[in-house]
Amino acid sequence: MHIVVCIKQVPDSAQIRVHPITNTIMRQGVPTIINPYDLFALEEALRLRDRYGGEVTVLTMGPPMAKQALEKALSYGADHAVLLSDRHFAGSDTLATSFAISRAIMKMGRRRTPEIVFAGKQTIDGDTAQVGPGIAKRLELQQLTYVTKIVSIDLHTRKIAVERRSEGGIQMLNSRLPCLITVLDGVNVIRRGSVADALHGARSEIPTWRATDVGIEELANCGLRGSPTVVKRVFAPTPRAEKAIQIEAIEQESGQVADDVVASILEHQSAAEASLCLNGQPID
Repeated sequence: MHIVVCIKQVPDSAQIRVHPITNTIMRQGVPTIINPYDLFALEEALRLRDRYGGEVTVLTMGPPMAKQALEKALSYGADHAVLLSDRHFAGSDTLATSFAISRAIMKMGRRRTPEIVFAGKQTIDGDTAQVGPGIAKRLELQQLTYVTKIVSIDLHTRKIAVERRSEGGIQMLNSRLPCLITVLDGVNVIRRGSVADALHGARSEIPTWRATDVGIEELANCGLRGSPTVVKRVFAPTPRAEKAIQIEAIEQESGQVADDVVASILEHQSAAEASLCLNGQPID
């Protein structure tokens, strides 16, 4: 079984800077990490490989420094890694990103078609959760999002059963392969990787594919030119000036403490008091 895991190297969210003109994230000089949500997808892929056999290929699109994320993924146990990097990809939004990544996966399919493409549910720098579904649409893959558990895979009948989280609870879905799966956070813990995996990550020559290497001739669909998303304004929220209110609850019964908390809320939040009224009459 061939599994492709799409990961992203993202800036540390505590040190993100935004370009004042282009409204894009400035990555120079900012520490980077593998998108945390992608690590759940990677671990799930590695578990499937251990169970059913095959290989795991990790793919990312980014500047040359994104090789660091791929080397880290190899040290966790991935078999292969590919970097998709080209100046034409700079400034890509989710539409342009899914276009380029889908072309790279299509190239991988010429050697061996992937049964499953994994992605994290979203990235911490964009938080759109659009790239995974965008790849599935472009490649015409079955799309399984917010998956919490892969119940079973039958490679002979090309079927897969998963559990996914929805607003109403947990859904059981039966689908067919190939498919794209976005993994929900907290479903597993990334492994440490063996010494052999660490050496593999340090010594591997990671290939770099450019736009022409994956057969992209429509360069107008890449980068800023192919990104219809317009960010009108980026700003940090204004810090709240109000300080927290401390309520002393020494040697008081729980009922009295609760009454004090409610009274304090109603005193400082008039809207909360209004919401506790029914037809203009206070609710006891």
